Amino acid sequence: MKIIHTISELRDHLSAYRHPTFVPTMGNLHAGHLALVRQAKPLGDVMVTSIFVNRLQFLPHEDFDTYPRTLEADCQALATAGCDVLFAPSEKELYPEPQGFTVQPPTELANMLEGHFRPGFFGGVCTVVMKLFAIVGPRVALFGKKDYQQLMVIKRMVEQFALPIEVMGGQTLRADDGLALSSRNNYLSPTERQEAVQLSLALKAMADALRAGQTDVAALEAQAMHALKARGWKPDYLTVRQRHNLQTPDSAAVASLTANAGLVLLGAARVGNTRLIDNLEV
Repeated sequence: MKIIHTISELRDHLSAYRHPTFVPTMGNLHAGHLALVRQAKPLGDVMVTSIFVNRLQFLPHEDFDTYPRTLEADCQALATAGCDVLFAPSEKELYPEPQGFTVQPPTELANMLEGHFRPGFFGGVCTVVMKLFAIVGPRVALFGKKDYQQLMVIKRMVEQFALPIEVMGGQTLRADDGLALSSRNNYLSPTERQEAVQLSLALKAMADALRAGQTDVAALEAQAMHALKARGWKPDYLTVRQRHNLQTPDSAAVASLTANAGLVLLGAARVGNTRLIDNLEV
């Protein structure tokens, strides 16, 4: 695996290839990231992964300075997974001056859910992803489905800018107890780690209720929020949405959407000081 730190060297190296595949990450890699790399590997003639902790998508009170940076271990894992090129730029390399030009997604998609609780987040994501796309020039790019709204935002961005890139989603990988793999799981204490599975269990309970014929979405969401709060969690949302646009479904359409795999359940909540997100397609 070749490790590259500058844009010019990466472009020179990739000029020999026609069909790069790309997995952008912020490092501190886990099995979910490596599964994306393995999924991407056969889809092109060179497999590129990036590691960059993007300041633009962190709010002032969030964990940019303490976000885990584990480059040496990440390099070893990526080499084993079959990555051909790791692009690991410094902040000065990717943002040599303040990023005045940004990509702002439409409010109807980006200001709900994660965008509501983390204002500006998707603008930061879109800006860095667009810049990385311009540098790497991938034909295929893979993102994890755990960040469900992020995947949809990036797909819409690529469509609206007519970029010649196929954006694909990789399935969420889970621990044996059902907890979605995430870099932020490393923040959990042993007790919190045991409790953390309750978020995925709450989504599963919501899915079971929908399949059993529940159509009162507001009541279902309120019940799920109450159940997590009773366990000491601080939930931001546990919600039922339509897959294609992340809007709240009309109660009259819930049964049909459930039967036709048209719904997704999304949740975000804090256990201790750690904010976790998860989702479940129904």
